[in-house]
Amino acid sequence: MAQPSTIMGFVHRRRRGAELFLLILALAVGIGAYAAVGLGVDGEVPADLFGYGAWLAALLVAAHLVIRFAAPYADPVLLPVVAALNGLGLAVIHRIDLAKEAAGSPHAFAQQQLIWMTVGVALFVITLLAVRDHRVLQRFTYTSGLAAIVLLLLPLLPGIGRTIYGARIWIHVGPFSFQPGEVAKVLLVIAIAGYLVPHRDALALAGRRVLFVDLPRGRDLGPILVMWLISLGILVFQRDLGSSLLFFGLFLIMLYVATERPGWLVVGALLFVGGAFLAYFLFGHVRERFDIWLHPFDFYESGESFQPIEARFGLGWGGLVGRGFGNGDPNRVPFAESDFIISSIGEELGLTAVMAVLMMYGLIVERALRTAVICRDAFGKLVATGLGSAIALQVFVVVGGVTGLIPLTGLTTPFLSYGGSSLIANWVIIALLLRISDQARRPAPTISDDTTAISDDATQIVKIGERR
Repeated sequence: MAQPSTIMGFVHRRRRGAELFLLILALAVGIGAYAAVGLGVDGEVPADLFGYGAWLAALLVAAHLVIRFAAPYADPVLLPVVAALNGLGLAVIHRIDLAKEAAGSPHAFAQQQLIWMTVGVALFVITLLAVRDHRVLQRFTYTSGLAAIVLLLLPLLPGIGRTIYGARIWIHVGPFSFQPGEVAKVLLVIAIAGYLVPHRDALALAGRRVLFVDLPRGRDLGPILVMWLISLGILVFQRDLGSSLLFFGLFLIMLYVATERPGWLVVGALLFVGGAFLAYFLFGHVRERFDIWLHPFDFYESGESFQPIEARFGLGWGGLVGRGFGNGDPNRVPFAESDFIISSIGEELGLTAVMAVLMMYGLIVERALRTAVICRDAFGKLVATGLGSAIALQVFVVVGGVTGLIPLTGLTTPFLSYGGSSLIANWVIIALLLRISDQARRPAPTISDDTTAISDDATQIVKIGERR
């Protein structure tokens, strides 16, 4: 029988060796950054460097082995890039912990983040082993949508919902806190993709033509209006501008990819602008966010714009190559380990490191879209597009807010920022992307293989007949 790895002269390669080599480089980034923090702050290598490095290596090698056996044809770049980001994030959070300790308010955010990374890798492994075929998820389209809506509503419930710095996006159960919106974005991608696959033909029909753009029919506006109302509800009741932008933008991108109609982008842009104006004039917290963004120094003395201004001062002080670990003062920015970790990286590692981080995020998005292009089924294409778009939108919203490009939001930077719910959800996203890429890159049976199999079956039938 012909080898299944050869199709019309093209040899499909698993590339697990390349993944392992890149993973070693990613480990060097994470462990090296951790050692550099100790040298820069204390003048010596951290005493726990060996144990930390061994645990980090064990987690990533375990993830690599699971991919090697459970998804051998998966994309070889995704895991190393994520490992490098996660390792760098742990080192920067450790640096901020040391700064807080020197200031008299000790924290162990890096240690807790390593625990959350362990949980995230465990769920990454479970996802790869449990979801053997991503197309099975299409059966749970409406279940996923309902679960996502329930998760988004949980922070509004009295008793478990908590308002932290103006945004009601957290739930507290006993000693644990959780941000359900991080899990909801994964479920929403599955629900939106499952809905669009059977309805995309109807949604792709054009209505009136305005200025060379075919606008959708009025009867098909229901889904985008529902998503617009959900996003507006998040903005009004949870006061979370970032999640509102993320969910609406995610739905709009997936709708455009499914229908290939630019008219949906026009309708979505009009709804977004209309919703922004409506929220600005009707809701004080939205107007306050915009005013702080437009005139930050007017609110500096009151402390309302202290975070964004200090973050920009830190980025400016860092310059092109940064002050070096231990020579900056990232502790001046509140929540430097979570919302403003990009400013901490820019201050001590410079614009060069910030650009390198953005390029790594660009690689994740590029590999997700590449997977969508080569995927053989429509559902997988939309899920890969949605998951890659979710990461792209979240990075844009966070980095844009820190640098002053857009109003500041409360989202975390994927894989870098401190936060258990964000880290776990993003590791699951990478597992789903690897599963889809394995299915897409896996060679299909060739004609010669099918003919040989049919011939073998026919021979067996003849032999059985002769015996009888």
